[in-house]
Amino acid sequence: MPWPPLAPWPRAVPGFGWTWYVSGFAAVPVGFPVDRQTWLLLPRSPRLSVQSEPHASLVGAAAAKRQPGATQVQSRLGGPGRSLLPLVSLLLLLSACGPRAAKAPFPVQTLADAGLKPLPAARLAACATALRLPPELARPADPSNFGQRQARDAFGREVPHRPQLIVLHETVLTAADTVRHFATPHPRDDDQASYHLLIDRAGQRLRIVADTGRAYGAGMAAFGDFTVRIRPTSVGALNNVALHLSLETPPDGRGDGDAHSGYTPEQYRLAAGQVLLWQAAWGIPMSRVTTHEAVDRSHSRRDPRSFRWESFDKAWREAAGRCGLAAYDRGRATI
Repeated sequence: MPWPPLAPWPRAVPGFGWTWYVSGFAAVPVGFPVDRQTWLLLPRSPRLSVQSEPHASLVGAAAAKRQPGATQVQSRLGGPGRSLLPLVSLLLLLSACGPRAAKAPFPVQTLADAGLKPLPAARLAACATALRLPPELARPADPSNFGQRQARDAFGREVPHRPQLIVLHETVLTAADTVRHFATPHPRDDDQASYHLLIDRAGQRLRIVADTGRAYGAGMAAFGDFTVRIRPTSVGALNNVALHLSLETPPDGRGDGDAHSGYTPEQYRLAAGQVLLWQAAWGIPMSRVTTHEAVDRSHSRRDPRSFRWESFDKAWREAAGRCGLAAYDRGRATI
């Protein structure tokens, strides 16, 4: 915004819905469009005489009156002003001339409504009982390894932040080593990682991060073309909308090989039951159950290796039948 021109003699300069009276080396706005009387006391200057009037669309016109030792500017505001009022006037000017908010370099993306309503807690508890799921064992991650689902991005726009996807993983490490890694503080972003739940080879369900939390399970990731970006420099991730479930890798899969002997029938049963509960709790269709390899965009993740969808699907259909929740798999590629 350009400043009003300066002149050696007072003159009127229109701008921002007001008329500015400028003299010498300064221009200060001091009129306000309300219905009471006030006086703004300004320090006297040998070359400064300041008066402001609202335009005709505002209420009334300001009148200036000089007193010894001060320049008084009367506008249609409240009672006698005090020494802070000139500062308020100057701050108004600076705020009008300040930098504008940066324009977001990317749009906010969303997933279409799946049309599945979350079930009440009592129904979920009954389903968990019917599936004979063992109780969760608390193995909390260090706070550096997870966060909160963020409702707005750096530009103040609302972004998707409730669970809408389920991502399957494997640990590669032993379950004990994985839990130990998550419980260790990691100040560097590249070292921070976690899942929501881990199913070990013994058939235990290890709770790492609460479902409402933001586990760090997939860095640079997208589901199709959908991703969530929070910061201006973000490359996109899915952690803000994902629930991460991992299976402990068998001993012959501890390295970086392309395959291993796979997962136990009990792991598939428990994984299918957990996925079904999450689907019912958050209204997630089967078409939004995926793997880390499928959503990774860094071209560096291949888990869960040796995962057999046919084994998972069989266990899921059995679980859905026990709970009467077959509607969460519509047998379609999309919703």
